[in-house]
Amino acid sequence: MDLNADLGEGFGSWRLGDDHALLDLISSANVACGFHAGDAATMHRVCAGAAERGVAVGAQVGYRDLAGFGRRHIAYDFAELRDETIYQLGALDAFCRLYRTRVRYLKPHGALYHAAARDESQAAALVAAISGFDHDLPVLCQPGTVLAQLAAGAGLRVVAEGFADRNYLPNGTLVPRSSPDALVTDPEQVAVRAVRMAVERTLVAVDGTVVPAPVESICLHGDSPGAVRCAELVRAALIDAGVTPTPFA
Repeated sequence: MDLNADLGEGFGSWRLGDDHALLDLISSANVACGFHAGDAATMHRVCAGAAERGVAVGAQVGYRDLAGFGRRHIAYDFAELRDETIYQLGALDAFCRLYRTRVRYLKPHGALYHAAARDESQAAALVAAISGFDHDLPVLCQPGTVLAQLAAGAGLRVVAEGFADRNYLPNGTLVPRSSPDALVTDPEQVAVRAVRMAVERTLVAVDGTVVPAPVESICLHGDSPGAVRCAELVRAALIDAGVTPTPFA
């Protein structure tokens, strides 16, 4: 089972999360590419740390929205979103190549992640960007979404993702960020949820419904309070359950 986290989400002198500590605990790093967060120096630093530790680097592409941290929906034109996605992929890949590696997958961030799950135009723009940049590049997303369907239809590898630190609705979608119970903040509870996803391939929704979770990668949010402690407990719990965190890419 892969264990991923969002990294490189600072900007300039402003730092968010402990990238250095998280790189010691995860197997894949979703690195911000400068649009919703991140900058050249941050991308360089995270790529160097990931290469040193054998952590796979994925491009976490987002809307051009630093002020809103990419969590505000933008009604993009198809071609503009496609091209801005390629731009972000290329920027991050350049830093990976300094360390004789490359971008291993793409994952949308924030509002783009949710839009591509249901909006055919935005999902198609991401698929077109990946197909043009590197057809062998997997896309990391929630299973059963419009993005997953279009990517599979285009012959791309789709890697199903689950969130150990986010609550789910009975239909298998995430509780909206605007809801007070969107996040799971107890690290021990997050660890239990991660093991359940990895071993039983299920999760428990907010109403107690058991929902199938056929995922290949489990996500932790690097910007959440206590993210490092949470990652420590999740990694230890997975190993105790006989599951070694390993990059899918």
